Amino acid sequence: MVRAGLTAERVTVAGAELADEVGLDQVTMSQVARRLGVKDASLYTHVRSLEDLRGRIALLAADEKTLRIAEATAGLSGKGALLAFANAWRAYAHEHPGRYMATQVSIRIDPDLAAKAPGPCRAVELTYRMLRGYGLAEPDLTDAVRLLRSTFHGFVALEAAGGFGHARSPQDSWGRALDALHTLLEHWPPSREGDPS
Repeated sequence: MVRAGLTAERVTVAGAELADEVGLDQVTMSQVARRLGVKDASLYTHVRSLEDLRGRIALLAADEKTLRIAEATAGLSGKGALLAFANAWRAYAHEHPGRYMATQVSIRIDPDLAAKAPGPCRAVELTYRMLRGYGLAEPDLTDAVRLLRSTFHGFVALEAAGGFGHARSPQDSWGRALDALHTLLEHWPPSREGDPS
């Protein structure tokens, strides 16, 4: 018998909380069922599989992270928007490491669920809007998006893994990295489209 009040949303939140505690790769359907106080089979009324659950966690995380970034960057442009965007990204990764990882790895997501989730599309819109404040247009916009994502994710992933062993504070390095990104975005090099090198 399915426990009263059990829904796909509750199962997803329980899975997300567990991912934050033990890591996304360590989440199992049995652990989620125990967390909710139900038998494993009860979960399959609401989610099809572990992969489906991970996809739902990824969409939940994308919505949460995007909302946080939208609130942080509202009314800002240029360096102010960049700093708010980056700091909101990093804070979310620190507070919700399992959920955050779900937004950074390849997970097969149900197309119907993805179509109803505003987070991923909103994330793209927010990023491109922030970068247009620097006067960038395609193909430079896409290149700049990839640079930012690589920098933000690389930094927080190394930080989470204890990869910064130097005495200098990671916070100080983070601030300097954002200063450098701002300078680069203000002086973006001309496109080399068609250049064989």
